[in-house]
Amino acid sequence: MDYMKIAITGGTGMIGQALTKRLLEQGHHIYILTRHPKANDAHVTYIKWMTEDAKPEQHLEGVDAFIHLAGASINDGRWTDERKRVILDSRVSTTKELVRIVEALDQKPNVVLSASAVGIYGQDRHQTFSEDQPLPPTADFLSHVCVAWEDLARPIADAGVRLVHPRIGVVLTKAGGAYPLMRLPYVLFGGGTMGDGKQWVSWVHIDDLVDLFIFAIETPTVEGPLNITAPHPETMRRFGQTIGKVLHRPHWLPAPRFALELALGEKSTIVLEGARVVPKKALENGYKFRYAELKDALRAIEHSN
Repeated sequence: MDYMKIAITGGTGMIGQALTKRLLEQGHHIYILTRHPKANDAHVTYIKWMTEDAKPEQHLEGVDAFIHLAGASINDGRWTDERKRVILDSRVSTTKELVRIVEALDQKPNVVLSASAVGIYGQDRHQTFSEDQPLPPTADFLSHVCVAWEDLARPIADAGVRLVHPRIGVVLTKAGGAYPLMRLPYVLFGGGTMGDGKQWVSWVHIDDLVDLFIFAIETPTVEGPLNITAPHPETMRRFGQTIGKVLHRPHWLPAPRFALELALGEKSTIVLEGARVVPKKALENGYKFRYAELKDALRAIEHSN
């Protein structure tokens, strides 16, 4: 990839940090949009945004690409009405601001990657979802959030900018997210199937996620939704069995649905339900996965520093 100026919102989160690290290794200049800017260095510029006195567009002329990741974590705390409002409003407000910035720039970026998630496909155990299939009705909180998130970014495409929606699956990394929580019971010799085990886990290794974001920036034929998932989703039962095999631990102690619903409330749908999502667009455009099989992804994670 030629030298680029790349702006990132949500750059301090797990995915943002991984992307920033890789892009800096490739020699690009990164602009981190944040409410609390730090001192700049030679390759990273911090720009204040989402405050009354912020005018980020004054510092972003000539940026080649935007990566929009900002939004409150869905993993923090129970999904009370207040927490759900924060999750939705954080995506609404930051995406509206992203649209405003792009429209204000005289020199538009070549591409904007505005994040979404596989939660947009809802809870379906029977259908396989690629990017070219119509979305099911929004029947749950996460699908509602994702549809709103994507719809709000539409004016960017209307302005003639290539717009990509990376629909992110369950990200596998030691650095955070779901995997450390999923592996912990196995480390303690208490791992087993969550729920009935028939729900789908559409997963992706963090290295493939980063590569797919960069692939989307570099590949002009990639636009619209882009599933950020490995080619071989697994059921929760097989997912847990694979963790056990990789860690050399038993897979025996189930976590029944009622117990997870009691412990997590509505948020239990994250582990109790899911859809089978495949990366058709990435494969058709020539992307080669580092980790297409779950066992290889988990072994790489367990052997990483």
